[in-house]
Amino acid sequence: MSTVIRSAGLGKKYRSRWALSDCSLEVPSGRVVGLVGPNGAGKSTFLNLAVGMLAPSAGEIEVLGERPTGRSAPRTRVGYVGQDTPTYAGLSVADHLRLGAHLNPGWDETQARQRVARLGLDPKQRAGRLSGGQRAQLALTLGLAKRPELLLLDEPVAALDPLARREFLQDLMEAVAEQDLSVVLSSHLVSDVERACDFLIVLVDSRVQVAGDIEELLGSHLRLTGPRRDPATLPAAQEVVTASHTDRQSTYVVRTDAPVLDPAWEVSRLTLEDLVLAYMSRQALARADARPSLEALR
Repeated sequence: MSTVIRSAGLGKKYRSRWALSDCSLEVPSGRVVGLVGPNGAGKSTFLNLAVGMLAPSAGEIEVLGERPTGRSAPRTRVGYVGQDTPTYAGLSVADHLRLGAHLNPGWDETQARQRVARLGLDPKQRAGRLSGGQRAQLALTLGLAKRPELLLLDEPVAALDPLARREFLQDLMEAVAEQDLSVVLSSHLVSDVERACDFLIVLVDSRVQVAGDIEELLGSHLRLTGPRRDPATLPAAQEVVTASHTDRQSTYVVRTDAPVLDPAWEVSRLTLEDLVLAYMSRQALARADARPSLEALR
């Protein structure tokens, strides 16, 4: 499997706080990767490290086979759209296209102008007077017309209304099909990932919780519901992701490639949202378990 991003023990520390910890990943090429997690999970930090805007505090990262902050950093081969869909309020749409052409040697002027026309953007209009959806589409146009091999998107649709968000993601999927792009799309909205992505990374509390092909992950995770039992009694092949219990019943989310043969279990599949929430819940429980009890503090 060829990769567009490879990291090993990657970490970024701000003063005493680790925004990203021990991140070891291989992001496959030719895929649309959903980077999912709550606000503050480390998604933006990871993308900023990948694009070379930050330097690691620990470990290493390679993008398209090169160090993002080195002399041979692959800046011309990577497109980036930040959280605030960066545009310059005082510049017109046409000014943005001229700036893109000046900064990027592989600039596709025809594609940029065609996208602007298809989106109904007035080339003379200043970006500051565009709607949020229009600014997002202008930022995407700049990223795509650069003709990158890898496009990094940091929650570009978070502030958009549902219609503008759907149009943005539809345009993104069409561009992926036309340009053979690799994409990493950061979002805290599972619906966006479900609509556009085929590979998933769940990031919670600065750490990667799970990563893999979405269909394979959904196929290897199950919900088991049945009589209450201790997790230690489950087969070794069933990795417990989360567990909840009542007086009489246990419910587990497990990761397993083996069939569940115990007839006492009611077995059901997970949705993508179920899967993401299970790993987010596991980390929340781990935090709670790590806190000292009141008795211990006395």
